Amino acid sequence: MKRRVRSLSFLLPSFIGVALFFVAPFLVVGFYSLVDSPFNPRFAGVDNFVRLMQNSAFLDASRNTAIFSATAVPLAVVLSLCMAIILEQKIPLRSAIRTFFLTPLMVPTASVILIWQVFFHYNGAINEFLIRLGSGKVDWFKSSASYIVLLILFLWKNLGYNMILFLAALNDIPADIIEVADLDGANALQKFFFIKLRYLSPTIFFVALMSLVNSFKVFREVYLLTGDYPVDTLYMLQHFMNNTFKSLDYQKLSAAAVLMFIVMILIIGCLFFLEDRFGKDLEG
Repeated sequence: MKRRVRSLSFLLPSFIGVALFFVAPFLVVGFYSLVDSPFNPRFAGVDNFVRLMQNSAFLDASRNTAIFSATAVPLAVVLSLCMAIILEQKIPLRSAIRTFFLTPLMVPTASVILIWQVFFHYNGAINEFLIRLGSGKVDWFKSSASYIVLLILFLWKNLGYNMILFLAALNDIPADIIEVADLDGANALQKFFFIKLRYLSPTIFFVALMSLVNSFKVFREVYLLTGDYPVDTLYMLQHFMNNTFKSLDYQKLSAAAVLMFIVMILIIGCLFFLEDRFGKDLEG
């Protein structure tokens, strides 16, 4: 009994911190999403959610965020896995290539944005290069091309970290299984799809999950590049929530946060289900 009480006493500060900074704010957000005013609250039912779903800014932001995540997350997983497989081989300049892709992890976001502005500004290096090729200038931050700029930035920042995770997972694959496959005459593709890919399933799940979370956090980069109201294709959910917070519309903001939470839980649940179905035969 004393041992249990001692253990709980060590865990109590963590429980209090989680309750104060995570559980309580979440309950407050849920409460705000169901009332008509934070100052004189009256139960509003689903009125805030209905009003939210009729808001064109929210619909545009949700569509842009979904499109970006659906594009960026698969690319981040597939490209980083391909890079890890290539760097697993004994190729020239392998260490230099690893260092190049790990550099974004060591560079502050503000510095990264400054570099991107130097390259993609209307009078920047990329447009100067296009002019020399005989092409016209591209307004990278105020046209449909801005989506490509953001996608490249996202991949550049995240590929290195994902690649390291895949390299570690590839090194953990039992060597004897690969040797048996070599003796059976399996080629590189067969070894990858029937052996390596199955052992990589937990890492693929983790990388996909982290990439999904990071894709919802691109607001910081977009905000530093373009401000509160970027071009339509870059107006993300974080922009909508930030602008809604500035207008003090807490009911709309809370309803958006609750909907976003539900969608994220559903997506993460699907990822857990797929990982469990795909990798359960390797457990134990």
